Amino acid sequence: MSHKAETIQNGVMLNAYPDSIGEHLGDCIQMLQKAEFKDVFSLFYILPTFFNSDLDRGFSIIDYNLNEYLVSKADLKALDELNIQLKFDIVLNHLSVASPQFKDLLKNGTNSKYKDFFINWNSFWKGHGTLNSDGIIIPDEEFLNKLFMRKSGLPILKVPFPDGSKQPYWNTFYQKIIYNKINISDLEQIEELSKTEKEAIVKKVNSAIENNEVLDDLDFGVKEKTEKEILTIVKRNCTYLGQMDVNANSELVWDFYEETLTKVKKYGCKVLRLDAFAYLHKEIGKSNFFNVPGTWDYLNRIKSIADKKALQLLPEIHAEYGAGLHHKVSEKGYKIYDFFLPGLVIHTLEKKSNSALLKWAQEIVDNNYAVVNMLGCHDGIPVLDLKGKEINGTYNIGLLTDEEIDDLMNLILDRGGRVKNLYDSEGNKISYYQVNATYFSALGEDKQKLLLARAIQLFMPGIPQIWYLDLFAGKNNYKAADEAGNGGHKEINRTTLTLSDIENSIKTDIVKNQLELIRLRNNSKAFLGNLQINDSLENEIIMTWKNNDDMVELKANLISYKFTITYNESGVNYINEY
Repeated sequence: MSHKAETIQNGVMLNAYPDSIGEHLGDCIQMLQKAEFKDVFSLFYILPTFFNSDLDRGFSIIDYNLNEYLVSKADLKALDELNIQLKFDIVLNHLSVASPQFKDLLKNGTNSKYKDFFINWNSFWKGHGTLNSDGIIIPDEEFLNKLFMRKSGLPILKVPFPDGSKQPYWNTFYQKIIYNKINISDLEQIEELSKTEKEAIVKKVNSAIENNEVLDDLDFGVKEKTEKEILTIVKRNCTYLGQMDVNANSELVWDFYEETLTKVKKYGCKVLRLDAFAYLHKEIGKSNFFNVPGTWDYLNRIKSIADKKALQLLPEIHAEYGAGLHHKVSEKGYKIYDFFLPGLVIHTLEKKSNSALLKWAQEIVDNNYAVVNMLGCHDGIPVLDLKGKEINGTYNIGLLTDEEIDDLMNLILDRGGRVKNLYDSEGNKISYYQVNATYFSALGEDKQKLLLARAIQLFMPGIPQIWYLDLFAGKNNYKAADEAGNGGHKEINRTTLTLSDIENSIKTDIVKNQLELIRLRNNSKAFLGNLQINDSLENEIIMTWKNNDDMVELKANLISYKFTITYNESGVNYINEY
């Protein structure tokens, strides 16, 4: 087996934005070139500001060309010379309103080549709902109740077209509408207004925009018809950002996927994460999240493209453990994300009990799941994923009980975390989704707990993915979260580190010890073998990896959080105590 083939099974993966370290990807590469990082990472999951994007920190893709402000071809060459393979995202479900395809649609309307590339909400639901006073079709209740919402309200964004109309397009995830200030010339076409009236209206509108007031509530002291004209002008004079759902019934979308996979392969991609794939297939009368068989059909079609380009796929899916989707995706031959591990490890350390964690570890082994695991990441710490779920009248238990999950969530919140929720079609909160916090802060900023959490992650099956900020024991960044405004909760765990920060951090024990553990995981051939979960007391963890003569073992005490790692190297046995 070649070294590069081994790394896909055995290597450790760094996870960061191109500008998480310093200002550009080149700064992160400078870090990886340091002696302290030699042989530490074999893979690098670079988040999608690697490409051109405009919203949701990279996940609203404009196009899949290199973001030349952050990334250069020399960076890709340097990573290859470090023998580091790359993982990227393709955001299957949506593209930015600023994408060439959507801009063409906005410019040319029904004459656009891309008129069917995105999903016109009213066209989709025609004949299956009622048109409301805002010109939006509200699906019949039997259909509306099946929709799975990622934000409050209907998943739409109304956008302006050349004929002056505003059309609703399917927009499952983020959107941002920025109203721009107007001037007197913008009101020039309204002849019945005097110059003095126009000056007063401009002043009132711009003040409302500056103070984030509701424009529809403004009283201009004019006739209703004139007021509507004013508001139409104001609302046209705005900047739209949004992640617009694509229409996978269009062959142009599949041509685009083919082009994109060709591009990322040229950049050096080995593993391709399928972001939001479970939302792609939409069908009247079914859920807009992982409906079948449509979702499987789309996934198989993507796989046929990826296979031609020797790309390994990693479908990204958040769902309750009790739904069993992780098992079904694995049965189809795909790698799966271990979204269960982050919460399980915190639960294990705080409750000083190995039962839930080892149950999950044994399931991975017994079912031969191919997983990528993590502690922290660019998103949040999943909690919904740990729940049970009722399927066809039978309740499938979760990895944790609802009470244990509530305890976990409240603990992280008490330590400064922020919450992301899910909503129903009427905007009512129906569930928490994830808690945003750095992993270190979620553990009470206890360095020994963080070190043991890292050791547990590295001994779990699969490819360990390391969030850069966790490696340096990053703390909750409340200032960044607050300054990011509505929806900015994720910035609590995205602090940019300078090269000076790195220089200072690599001298600390918490970083040195993590690097030592990761280097062992990245290089020991024992991890290419089989995992044995040994019998132990409930407040202990004993896990052993064996591969012929190579062996490595973790023995951890969940009361003191102390642990030892025993391993052999070139026929010599070593014992490291932490």
